[in-house]
Amino acid sequence: MRRCAGAGVVPRDDRNPSPIRVNRAPVLTLWAAVVARRLGHPAATAWSLAGVVAGTAARAKARRLGLAGEAEGGRDRPAAAAGDTLRLLGRRIVLTRDADGVVLAESDGRPAPAAPVAAYVARAFGPRLAEVRAAMEALAGGMAPAELERVGFRLYEHFRPEVPADVRGWGAKGVLDPARIAAAAGQPG
Repeated sequence: MRRCAGAGVVPRDDRNPSPIRVNRAPVLTLWAAVVARRLGHPAATAWSLAGVVAGTAARAKARRLGLAGEAEGGRDRPAAAAGDTLRLLGRRIVLTRDADGVVLAESDGRPAPAAPVAAYVARAFGPRLAEVRAAMEALAGGMAPAELERVGFRLYEHFRPEVPADVRGWGAKGVLDPARIAAAAGQPG
């Protein structure tokens, strides 16, 4: 075990010392879910919100790379009359309820289910998920919720995987270092 910048204990799995190679999308997704939980949202809501945050980020990147036009990008601009909204990591998200009354993010006019998002993150991180989640929870837990919402995306930018310059393409993998997550607590917001 090691201490994490005043934010608690982060378990270290010395049986898996290999680097964590992952693309940025599941890292952002997990971080968004951790932040949403820290902001007080139940698990299902947090995973749903996280999926929409990552989806809007992916669509924005596709537009920047010229892989998608504005027509495809219009989906992440919810209509004002669509219902309640909230902001998470700088993204405005429309809220809705599923058939059971659970508050979820809205995606393409429907409730965005939580289970596929959680499964996607579990597949992406495999046996290292607990280690990465603990580091993120320690970082988020060391901040007041209002401050976390204000600087949450910038914190992600400090610890997200660096993709080597010679690696090109959508979904390129980089190395995620849990120590960088802990170190992000000392970064200016």
